[in-house]
Amino acid sequence: MKSLLDGYYRVLKVTLTCLMGLMIVPVFMQVVSRFTDLLPRYIWTEEVARFCFVWIIMIGSMIAVRDGTHFDVDLLPKPKRFSNRGILKLVRHASMFALAIVFLVYGIDFAKFGMAQSSEMSGINMLSIYITFPLAGLTWILFLLEKLALDFKQIRSNREPELEA
Repeated sequence: MKSLLDGYYRVLKVTLTCLMGLMIVPVFMQVVSRFTDLLPRYIWTEEVARFCFVWIIMIGSMIAVRDGTHFDVDLLPKPKRFSNRGILKLVRHASMFALAIVFLVYGIDFAKFGMAQSSEMSGINMLSIYITFPLAGLTWILFLLEKLALDFKQIRSNREPELEA
C-alpha cells in the first residue's frame, strides 16, 4: 500500500509542476495583451488561469497532507513521552480526517452540481473544476490513513516511529 501511495504522491507532484507551467501561458498572454498590441485581448485566459490556480491549490493541499507541511498551532506544551506525542498527532490527524470526509461527501454533491454547468467565457464544463473538492477529500483520507497507522504505532511503542525511505 505504501508503494502505491508513494506512486500517487509522485504523480501529484508532477501534475502540480505541469499545472504551474501551464498557468504561466494564459497569465503571460494577459500581461502582454494589456501592455502591448502584440496579442489580442482574449477573455478565456483569465478563466483558464483561475481554473489552473484552483487545481494547484487543491493538489498542493493533498501534497501538504502527505508531507505534513500544513501549518498547525501548538496550544499545548510538547509532551515528554513519545506515546503522548502520538496521542496529540492522532487527535490532529483524526480532525483532519473528519474534514476530509466532509470534503468528500459534500464535494460529490458539489461536483454533480457542476456537471450541469459550463463556464460562460471558455465553455469548459464546471465539473472539471468542482471535482477537485471530492478528489482532495479522498486523497486526504488515503494519506491520513497512513498517518493514523503511524500514530497508533507511536502510541503503542512509546517511541518515535521510523519512516521507511
